[in-house]
Amino acid sequence: MSGRVLVVTGTGTGVGKTVVTAAVAALATGRVAVLKPAQTGVGPDEPGDLADVGRLVPGVTGRELGRYPDPLAPGTAARRAGVPPVTPAAAAAAARELAADHDLVLVEGAGGLLVRFDDDGTLADVAAALDAPVLVVAAAGLGTLNHTALTTEALAARGLGCAGVVIGSWPRDPDLAARCNLADLPAVTGAPLLGAVAEGAGTLPPEEFAAVARHSLSPELGGKWHSPGS
Repeated sequence: MSGRVLVVTGTGTGVGKTVVTAAVAALATGRVAVLKPAQTGVGPDEPGDLADVGRLVPGVTGRELGRYPDPLAPGTAARRAGVPPVTPAAAAAAARELAADHDLVLVEGAGGLLVRFDDDGTLADVAAALDAPVLVVAAAGLGTLNHTALTTEALAARGLGCAGVVIGSWPRDPDLAARCNLADLPAVTGAPLLGAVAEGAGTLPPEEFAAVARHSLSPELGGKWHSPGS
């Protein structure tokens, strides 16, 4: 495996994981691939998360291993569809294959870190098989400290590296909780805060999206954003 692999998870659904994945891809140098092992909640001919990434970052390689129409955890959705689930081993193998001819492979999970792909495995098992760090995408507001700390503690308990935390949708008018979370997220997780992507960034055309990404992600991810107090 020659290219770098980064696993992207969320603290739950709807936190902006796909947009953050696209933002990291937009700022990366060299050939970039995005692997979505399991896409749920879309039909066979409907656009999924990879379509959003491809629209925001033209030229990125996308690969999806399985899709299921019900908006459920991948293992549950596969069972309801009567088809085999995508296993963590299959996801890890696909990431290695992509890494052979890409400089960066982003593996985007479904939902949170411990959502099951099959009866036995989760995204955490994919990260472990790849020995890859995990980037955690979090919500901005009230409740995110607990959800994010639980995710980073689960990573630590499994001996997995946390690359950092990115807020997936930073509101145009942040409330008190969101503003305080800029300092509190790294304090409670022990992981660096590596960015806050502006709300609505996923609706922008590619050039504007790349500019927003550059100002929304930290230098560690190729951008110019700096955490308050850093």
